[in-house]
Amino acid sequence: MIKVSVMYPNSKNVQFDADYYQNKHLPMVSKLVGDALKGLELDLGLASRTPGELAPYVAIAHLKFDSVEAFQESFGPHGETFAADVKNYSNVQGVLQISELITF
Repeated sequence: MIKVSVMYPNSKNVQFDADYYQNKHLPMVSKLVGDALKGLELDLGLASRTPGELAPYVAIAHLKFDSVEAFQESFGPHGETFAADVKNYSNVQGVLQISELITF
């Protein structure tokens, strides 16, 4: 299994509409990628390790798929749609990382 993490860097000037992201964007992603999506989690940054500092990421979405190929086949055809929606919830682009998911 793999995890695709979309991380939105945080700063003083970041605008991020968590309500829109959670209730509109992620459901759209889920619907369009369909059954290939095996799990979805959303982290909303609260703080960093240093008191008073912003969290490094304002939000991180974690999407689980069986394989890189399953992700690419289901996500790829809709990439432009997903990218076009960013302006509706944030002024920063997410950084994407694909990881092998190892559980203990």
